[in-house]
Amino acid sequence: MKIAVASGKGGTGKTTVSINLYFFIEKFFNKAVQLVDCDVEEPNDALFFPGAETKREKEVFLSVPEINPGKCTFCKKCSNWCEFNAISIVKALKFAGVNADLCHSCGACLEACNFGAISEQNQTLGQIKYLDTGIGLGLTEGRLKVGSSMQTSLIKKVKKETNPNSEIVIFDAPPGTSCPVVETVADADYVILVTEPTPFGLHDLKITVELLLDLQIPFGVIINKAGLGNRNVYEFLVHYNIDILAEIPFDKSYAGKYASGDILENIPDEIEEIYKELIQKLELKLALR
Repeated sequence: MKIAVASGKGGTGKTTVSINLYFFIEKFFNKAVQLVDCDVEEPNDALFFPGAETKREKEVFLSVPEINPGKCTFCKKCSNWCEFNAISIVKALKFAGVNADLCHSCGACLEACNFGAISEQNQTLGQIKYLDTGIGLGLTEGRLKVGSSMQTSLIKKVKKETNPNSEIVIFDAPPGTSCPVVETVADADYVILVTEPTPFGLHDLKITVELLLDLQIPFGVIINKAGLGNRNVYEFLVHYNIDILAEIPFDKSYAGKYASGDILENIPDEIEEIYKELIQKLELKLALR
């Protein structure tokens, strides 16, 4: 069972929900649950498990084409086949170049070339780390190489590293609605959208709802920081008959725990009860037992 936690904008509490869900599923249901941090540009789930032990870490690579100008006829077939405009060919200058930041390692150029002018070389994409948090099957995180724009490629590799013994996998998605989010939620059985009752929260929630409807992935919404802002988010959800899975009230002291990385310490009874009810709802929707 794969559950993705996503949000249209950053700062709504997506990571807080992901971590608490991971913690309480293990506590209440004793399931083999794994947390996967897919926010590869700035993974921060591990900050909330200060005692976690790194079990393994590996560098991952992306295969990028390299063009041999001595064999290249500058016919442009490879650049015409490249959907990502990663290859530039200027016949008059006998120039053939590859922009590694645009290459998606699809291999189309290799197939296109009839002259054996293209080979591949590995370029560092980032790292994947496996941590024993003492909870379930632990935490896996991807960390993108600084300066790289290939988030989606790394997320694909991170998702392939899920433990085969997992009964429930929680994907903590990047914020927004762009390709890295699509890659994260694409094969999820259910998506939890986290929003806040503010104009910005509503604006980005609408975009994310539209995305999930297009992808035809079932979803529900958690309203975090309830009590702030206005009721427009509620009216939107009611109008479109979208499930409200839970409301988490805004609490300065709880926000302080997040800021200090202590959200799993001395959890208020009210918060624990909210997550217990949330998991019971998911249990009914997804047959978690």
